[in-house]
Amino acid sequence: MELAEVNIARLRHPFDHPATAEFVGALDRINALAERMPGFVWRHIDTGGSAPLSADPMVITNLSSWRDLESLRRFVWGTLHARFVERKAEWFEVFETVHFAMWWVPPGHRPSMAEAAERLAHLEQYGPSDHAFGWDSAPRDPHHREDTEVDA
Repeated sequence: MELAEVNIARLRHPFDHPATAEFVGALDRINALAERMPGFVWRHIDTGGSAPLSADPMVITNLSSWRDLESLRRFVWGTLHARFVERKAEWFEVFETVHFAMWWVPPGHRPSMAEAAERLAHLEQYGPSDHAFGWDSAPRDPHHREDTEVDA
């Protein structure tokens, strides 16, 4: 299985506002970093062919898939990306609803925005489960091995 994730955020200011400039200016660099990371599989790139998660132009969405939970964790918390996460309050409003979800998908599956919206809604309504979960409730990664024997 591969790990899909969706993250939505609502900007405090428009893309072209000076208060958002540092964040917007780093988007291409951060996306390129993600794509170079070991374990990165795919990310949704909006070509106008899919409905966004929100009609609000201030809402931005990230939808991607990764080989495993550890690969995503390493990118989010172990790279330059972490500095932007730490400063998210500068650029984004606080969401009153669930804004991040992960779930397992078969290899090669590319989640749609509709699927991502459904996973967010499910997590909001029912809480964490195998269907959708967050960092604190992530089930054991099916790729993780706890070897109990030492190789000779």
